[in-house]
Amino acid sequence: MKILSIICRIFLGFVFIFSGFVKGIDPLGSTYKFIDYFIAFGIEWLEPLAFPLSIILIIAEFAIGVSLFVGLRMLINSWATLIFMISFTILTFFLAIFNPVSDCGCFGDALILTNWETFWKNIFIMVPTLIVFINKKRFKQLFSVTREWIIITFIAVVFFLVSLYSYNYLPFIDFRPYELGSYIPEKMEIPLDAPKDIYETYLYYEKNGVVKEFTTDDYPWQDSTWKWLDTKSVLIKKGFHPPIHDFTIETLDGEDITDIILEDDRYYFLLISYALEKANKDKGIQNKINELAEYCITNNYPFICLTSSTGDQFEDFIHETGATYEFYNTDETTLKTIIRSNPGLVLLKEGTIIDKWHYNDIPSVDELDTNFIAATIKKYKKKQDMQLIINLFSLGILLLSVYKLSKLYYTKIK
Repeated sequence: MKILSIICRIFLGFVFIFSGFVKGIDPLGSTYKFIDYFIAFGIEWLEPLAFPLSIILIIAEFAIGVSLFVGLRMLINSWATLIFMISFTILTFFLAIFNPVSDCGCFGDALILTNWETFWKNIFIMVPTLIVFINKKRFKQLFSVTREWIIITFIAVVFFLVSLYSYNYLPFIDFRPYELGSYIPEKMEIPLDAPKDIYETYLYYEKNGVVKEFTTDDYPWQDSTWKWLDTKSVLIKKGFHPPIHDFTIETLDGEDITDIILEDDRYYFLLISYALEKANKDKGIQNKINELAEYCITNNYPFICLTSSTGDQFEDFIHETGATYEFYNTDETTLKTIIRSNPGLVLLKEGTIIDKWHYNDIPSVDELDTNFIAATIKKYKKKQDMQLIINLFSLGILLLSVYKLSKLYYTKIK
């Protein structure tokens, strides 16, 4: 039982670390998911709390995960894990039954599961959770109470700063289908032999005050005494869906120009704003965007804005920012998926995403190079080198920590 409880503790730690990490490097994605929940449950007035709640959930998950993995404050962390799992198992059961949102967002965009898959995943994880909880008093304390809380607090603060950085710039790991180098047309293709969604249709008829459910094979179409009430289609088996299936660009008059832009061999600058009324209208940022737009138009680099906004929102935005570029319509969810910034900037060439910028990192005209690909490769080569150094350093610290802690742990339980 001792070995089993240790294995379960480490497994739970890994699951919580992974869940917290993939959401923590994309806190805005978690914020959008909270907003989806608020809308589904009819509590839209809680939307201003979406970001702080997502940060609290992310930090709590990651801190619990590291504590479980290492073996810190096991009494309180076993309780926290149990409460987490019971709460989310109940929530995911509700989601599986009523399907108010299609994806719970448990693992961000790194691993997307259906609501039923998420529920059964939680049922599976409940087993090691209960084993750890039952054996919570058997785990030995590694350090003093104060030292263990200092370690947990340090981990929480560091990861909070990582999440804050990703929020104010862009996620340094992009799990979405619009990551750098993505060729959008390829990710929109559907193979000829791809399986399709399979639905079961249910029809509801009433007779003498009794409502009965029928299928399309046995409904009483010849019996006029039955009165039709409703028809529902339930997804039985999900077919193939391309990674990108909702990317369209339309003029304000409704003309689809998606293919024209994706096939254009010029560098295309796309200013992305899922909602103009919610965009950051800081004067310094907007002036930088306007200068860049003028430079692009002068040098025959198309510069357009993609938004889901309509009507008077255009006039208000132009009046506030002095924008002179053209506006086109794209689905709001698609724009939120393309870039975690409002506004954000995307560089496109022949359907391939060359670069992306958060509004806090919009390049100035002086920083641009006419050879955009070479400039981008140089920029991200430096970024990859730095990430490699950080990853190797982190791995070394992790291995050293696991070795030291394991040695200390096994010394104490002997």
